[in-house]
Amino acid sequence: MKGAIYNNDRILKLSLSNLSLGGTISLFLSNCTYLQSLDLSSNALTGPIPPDIQSLVNLAVLNLSSNQLQGQIPPQLTMCAYLNVIDLHDNLLTGPIPQQLGLLVRLSTFDVSNNRLSGPIPPSLSNRTGTLSRFNATSFLGNKDLYGYPLPPIKTRGLSVLAIVGIGLGSGLASLVLSFTGVCIWLKVTEHKMALDEGKISQLMPGG
Repeated sequence: MKGAIYNNDRILKLSLSNLSLGGTISLFLSNCTYLQSLDLSSNALTGPIPPDIQSLVNLAVLNLSSNQLQGQIPPQLTMCAYLNVIDLHDNLLTGPIPQQLGLLVRLSTFDVSNNRLSGPIPPSLSNRTGTLSRFNATSFLGNKDLYGYPLPPIKTRGLSVLAIVGIGLGSGLASLVLSFTGVCIWLKVTEHKMALDEGKISQLMPGG
């Protein structure tokens, strides 16, 4: 259900998905400190995710997916200790995934796929450590400069790292073979020249 759910004049849930909303996320949202669920997905929102969202200390669900949000994922989200859903897929977010997000022990859904994120995936978000949840590759796909488990091995221009290493080793071996071949040719020419010189010298010597 779209709209706002109140309790004693306090907003507990705000759902404004798929309404063609534009502009940036209002900083006034940080005043809704009793907000438990925020869904602004499938709009045309731009600009950054406000770090002031840390004021929403009761927030459990944050869905900002399918917008045009830019900038980095604010590490201040860690201050929202009750978060169990962070859905940021299909945006234009850049930079690394904050390591601090692994401290959100209630987090059960995490999706940052199809952004422009870079750097390593925090191990606490990809492996089960204590009570921390584990998220599979679908949570991280579509970020070409993001790497680490559980994503497949890095590929560069269609070639895997192993293939690139193989090419590197092959190039080194080829260089070595070419160098060795060059030395052999040089020795052969030198030997031939020395033989000619010896022939000339023997002709000049008495009795030659």
